[in-house]
Amino acid sequence: MSSPDTASNPAANLARPAPLPFSFRAINAFGALGRSVGLPLARLDEQSILEAGIRLAGGLEDFGTGPFFEPLKLLVASLENEARLSFLGRNIARGSMIEATRNRLCLIADRKRYPEITRVQVAKPLVIVGGPRTGSTILQDLLACDPRCRAPRGWEAKEPSPPPDQTNREPDPRIARCEAQFANIDKMVPGFRKMHPLDAKNAQECLVLTANSMVSGNYHAQFFVPSYYDHLERGCDWRGVLEFHKQQLQHLQWRSPGTHWVLKTGQHNLALDVLLDTYPEAGIIVTHRDPVKIATSFTSLSTLLRSMGSDHVDGREVAADWCPRLAFMFEKAMLVRDSGAYPQERFYDMHFRDLVGNWRGVVERIYDQFGLELRGDALAAMSRFMKANEQGKDGKHAYTPEQYGIDVPTERERFRRYTDRYEIEAEA
Repeated sequence: MSSPDTASNPAANLARPAPLPFSFRAINAFGALGRSVGLPLARLDEQSILEAGIRLAGGLEDFGTGPFFEPLKLLVASLENEARLSFLGRNIARGSMIEATRNRLCLIADRKRYPEITRVQVAKPLVIVGGPRTGSTILQDLLACDPRCRAPRGWEAKEPSPPPDQTNREPDPRIARCEAQFANIDKMVPGFRKMHPLDAKNAQECLVLTANSMVSGNYHAQFFVPSYYDHLERGCDWRGVLEFHKQQLQHLQWRSPGTHWVLKTGQHNLALDVLLDTYPEAGIIVTHRDPVKIATSFTSLSTLLRSMGSDHVDGREVAADWCPRLAFMFEKAMLVRDSGAYPQERFYDMHFRDLVGNWRGVVERIYDQFGLELRGDALAAMSRFMKANEQGKDGKHAYTPEQYGIDVPTERERFRRYTDRYEIEAEA
């Protein structure tokens, strides 16, 4: 992949996202002016982030054990030195890290305040671990329609403390706060809903929970932080991260139980063995799709996300970085599965085309494989959800490999072992 200069290659303009609306560009301009004259605006340093998180948590200071400070240090350095952030980007990144700091402090305090949480037996999870853009989001939302199951909802993953209580019939104020945050994303990048649904009450990805260990691939999707993501790929203490992930499920399940969890993120492929060891009863659903479509679609999504926080986003650079990372992620997961350490009965492989063509058949096979009862009320709720969320309801997500400098034959060869292993057909 190459990234020729735009001036010598007018077609390269296709790889650049549209500018933000005028009001947000004005905020960036005023913020940049303030920083240029020495005002301490949108600071990206560990100490101020920790202090702000502690203030929001009411003075709590117990961070517990496990990863947090090391990935925070790496993330701050990568944001400052590599991400080329605008003023808004600095604020978005800072706010996200402060939110994770507050969440961690409050979660640990809740466990001490309510020791019953520590005794919760996490219900059997179904964990969707396919790559991005493979139908994993719609599958999680679909399976989460079962009224007996449990899934982390958008609002409770964003603000998990105090523990959600299903006996409380009053609307939780956290729902409105989450919806307001999602509305701001709509204003900044109106095309985002074409690529990814936003709903405070829908199921949320595990990477929002692991962010409370300051470990989340979402940071590299939203900002250019390659050094930080290198740590996730090769140096991260995933056992500590997933132990805290499990503690958060205990927290969410305590007053809002279910027969089983429905979880999801492609990030789990980086530590599939640790996930399997942390949740010995888990059923793993692996969603598959043509990796060229995966890489192109995810490049388009990441390019748009990064445009919220930087004025220097080039989709060709995004693709050149993410293509080998996606291949590495698939390779790590295949090595775990091929090791023989875990029985194949723990895995269900789902191809994207099967979900699109016969979602009910896919759901029935998943329930059958993992010994769950598929009741009529669950199927009825799933059917209503699928009718209300037909593909393209918010507009068509259009993209091409050429737009991002993705050479299709090169990428087909890069992903050859993956496509051969799972008999994945190329899409047009």
